[in-house]
Amino acid sequence: MKVVTTEKSQVLGVKIAEALDLEIVDTRFSRFPDGELYLRTGDLDGETILVGSVMDSDTLVQLLLLIDACDGSENTLVLPYMGYARQDKKFHEGEPISARAIARALSPGVARVVCVNIHEESVLDHFQVPARNLSLAPAIGEYIAAMPLADPLILAPDAGASAFAAAVAGVGGWNCDELQKTRLSGDEVRITPRAIDAEGREVVIVDDIIATGGTLATAASMLLAQGAAGVHAACVHGVFSGGAYTRLRHAGVKSVVASDTIEGGASRITAAACIAPALTSA
Repeated sequence: MKVVTTEKSQVLGVKIAEALDLEIVDTRFSRFPDGELYLRTGDLDGETILVGSVMDSDTLVQLLLLIDACDGSENTLVLPYMGYARQDKKFHEGEPISARAIARALSPGVARVVCVNIHEESVLDHFQVPARNLSLAPAIGEYIAAMPLADPLILAPDAGASAFAAAVAGVGGWNCDELQKTRLSGDEVRITPRAIDAEGREVVIVDDIIATGGTLATAASMLLAQGAAGVHAACVHGVFSGGAYTRLRHAGVKSVVASDTIEGGASRITAAACIAPALTSA
């Protein structure tokens, strides 16, 4: 068994290979003059673990090419971040169910799929092979436990993330709450924890994904104005589109961390420790 990765998931792929004591395949990536993607793998094996996040169109096409290049091997697809997963239903007539389209496209050529904190677990049903979802909530909890914070308050940004936040809080036995938005007027809102006062406390807002960071930045500013000792943010998938990272820091967020499902400067938590054992037990 060997591990092969797409271009933008190399670091995580190497960590998974090291955790499993497997060989990483030397794969080269380039483009043709017209912009089309090209790749070439080294020697493969009868079983292959393919690691590749889908963040945009290029990473999707590259992953499709990699699956095809591994034809003839029994392939396990590790999909750390699945872009398009949030379009999991038709919100308006004429729209595609984008999550279904991506899952169907990636299914041929693989025997099973492993995802990490996919936005909705129902998306797994769209894969045409067995698919499972892993959670990095324990890993994020362990990271927070190592931070110099005395009895932090763990906050979900909304009710939808409350179960994830509770799982993170369970690691350290910390208090957990969720943010609620109260409209004060036509153009004024107030964001506060639902039940627990944040005054004088270090607060960590946790979620599966930080995309634009707009709501989180607003919440952080208000929490600080309400007397929170400090605000931190932690997520699994750090998309940070449209200047989200700087927006959060400008809003007063002390630290912003993510995992390496999307590799970047904020990737302080590795998904490898969660993924590797799942590959040997599945």
